[in-house]
Amino acid sequence: MSVEELIQLRREGLYCPAGDFYIDPSKRVARAVITHAHGDHAKSGCGRYWAAASGAGLLRERLGRAATIEATPYGQRFTLGGTQVSLHPAGHILGSAQVRIEHEGRVWVVSGDYKRDADPSCEPFEVVPCDVFVTESTFAMPAHQWPQPETVAQEIFDWWQACKHDGRTAVLFCYALGKAQRVLAELARHTDETVCLHPSMNALVRIYRKAGIKLLPTVAVGNLPKGTNFAGRLVLAPPGAGGTSWMKRFAPYVTGFASGWMGESGSRRLAAYDRGFVLSDHADWDALLRTVNETGARRVLTMHGDADALLVVLREQGINAGKLEKPPAAIAAIA
Repeated sequence: MSVEELIQLRREGLYCPAGDFYIDPSKRVARAVITHAHGDHAKSGCGRYWAAASGAGLLRERLGRAATIEATPYGQRFTLGGTQVSLHPAGHILGSAQVRIEHEGRVWVVSGDYKRDADPSCEPFEVVPCDVFVTESTFAMPAHQWPQPETVAQEIFDWWQACKHDGRTAVLFCYALGKAQRVLAELARHTDETVCLHPSMNALVRIYRKAGIKLLPTVAVGNLPKGTNFAGRLVLAPPGAGGTSWMKRFAPYVTGFASGWMGESGSRRLAAYDRGFVLSDHADWDALLRTVNETGARRVLTMHGDADALLVVLREQGINAGKLEKPPAAIAAIA
């Protein structure tokens, strides 16, 4: 990529030369604009952070009290170097943001991770018109078509009730940040029963509640008396808890996993659980195409995932589409 690009992919991550800042850097840098608080997007130890105000609490939890965080309301412009920057809802998790960058009449938008489905646990995605759209492509294959979230929530609730009828614990594996809170928010439409949480989720759930998100009541597994009978209860746990000694207390139990990856028939991920629920916090195939078209961008750059099929379709539509890749000089420097 040429030096004239507004966004470049460097060893440290996405870099904006005109503003002298990085977006979701993978290494420590002086100035970092963060799209959301997931660990692969929020690197600790940077000099200064800019993030959406509603996600600042989550970012603080992940980065520590010493981090310097500029909590910015959605849509409010701020100056970095020679650029005007603003953050806009991405619909991925609470406080997730797209980064709009304006410089000398050009507008680029870096989407971060995003989804278009309704989600009661976070702000809905906002279409941001731009000249160049940098889009994620995690699920950029035609086979990835998500069912309605309401349908999946009903499936999870029915599975939980079936486990209760059979005298078993329903252990639902889901990511500690974003997915766990979404499950709690979706199920709040069906019941007011208390859900048990893995310790990795407790602080994050409290932050969502403080932000005003309606969730089912929860209790930390560790706060329950020794010898508690978990039969009929729903337990949320991160995937890493599977197969550990922590699980023994729930026997007999049935396992489920809530993720977009559960939509892949024959997937090894699916085979590892008794039940899979297709609930993704990323855009599916149709949503990716719709989003690109709604931004009005005539140039699209992809990152994260296999985007070959998406690039073919976009080029057929007359869009200048390619992968965001490191320039040869940067690749040589890393090798």
